[in-house]
Amino acid sequence: MDILEKNWPTDGWGEQKAQNFFEVAISERSAALGSHVCFAHMDPPTPSVASHLVGLNAAHNQNLLHPDLSPFASLVERRLFEWLAPMYGMSDGHMCSGSTIGNLTGLWAAREAGAMRVIASADAHLSIPKAAHLLGMSYQSVPTLSNGQMNSSALAGDITNAAVVLTAGTTGRGAIDPLDAEYNALWTHVDAAWAAPLMLTKHNDLLVGIDRADSLVISAHKWFYQPKDSALVLFKSAKTRDNISFNADYLASPNIGIQGSRSAAAIPLMATLLAWGQSGLASRIEGDMQNAARVAAYIDADSTMSLKQQPTSGVFNWRPVQQDIDKVIAELKDVASHTIIDDEVWLRQVAANPHVDIDKVCERITQACLPPSYRG
Repeated sequence: MDILEKNWPTDGWGEQKAQNFFEVAISERSAALGSHVCFAHMDPPTPSVASHLVGLNAAHNQNLLHPDLSPFASLVERRLFEWLAPMYGMSDGHMCSGSTIGNLTGLWAAREAGAMRVIASADAHLSIPKAAHLLGMSYQSVPTLSNGQMNSSALAGDITNAAVVLTAGTTGRGAIDPLDAEYNALWTHVDAAWAAPLMLTKHNDLLVGIDRADSLVISAHKWFYQPKDSALVLFKSAKTRDNISFNADYLASPNIGIQGSRSAAAIPLMATLLAWGQSGLASRIEGDMQNAARVAAYIDADSTMSLKQQPTSGVFNWRPVQQDIDKVIAELKDVASHTIIDDEVWLRQVAANPHVDIDKVCERITQACLPPSYRG
């Protein structure tokens, strides 16, 4: 039943009643991303330090479009990129509201550098063909290998007028395209929305070659554990900002990138990084990776389930052998998600919740996959 008013009331509730209503509704009707069995999506529970500062940011309503309105927030963002950009071989960048905007920004920069078309894996995020469409660039989808990686050998012919997009952690399978291959494209953009934080862990070898990119995107509201509307777009050359900047008489400095007014998203991220340190962030991501490996091994050893592939970046897929997959999906809606691979439905597990109880996840999966004759 709809709990909201059908019509906008003439007389207001008052701020306290409205706040109380939404506090209860949000608490009761939101996905429990930090629950002990949540192992389904690339959406982590937010640390309290970040969620608290989002509210404080809103109260001060900082606007990064105007540095004079955000003296501290602008400083934090600059310092954040001084920390992070060199780790990826980049020199510059800015925050944006998500990796969709980040991918559009990177490909806009590619177009301004002379790229006329976009080439990406068949498993690339939908924001890539969307960006090509918006930018008036032709789009080519390249087949994937059996492990979900781009089949780079399929890039035949002259691609010196193209922007090649590589994905570091595909949404459906967590695959990482070959980042260290020689593509001979005009521009290389890496959509590292999911897997980029692996660079700060013992698994950084998975991202060898990412420093060859001309631009890359990181979704901070994934494995940096941030609230939504938080992403980073980074560039190899600091001169790139000049090609994606516009000025106006009312601006103290040029508007860089796609967004105009934007929030101080760097503050919660910086606070989280300071609170945890690199070792604290790494331990959480490495724990997620270990959890994915444990559940994948459990499924692989069970004859009632079929594992599609081992997890590369904390994501993997599987199917029940005897049970109807639609019934299993319904029973595991808070434990697993699903995707389509080669026209076939597969369940998807994603390790983004440091609070998960792997034993409980495995128990739920087992119960959902039991043949009808074994159910009580």
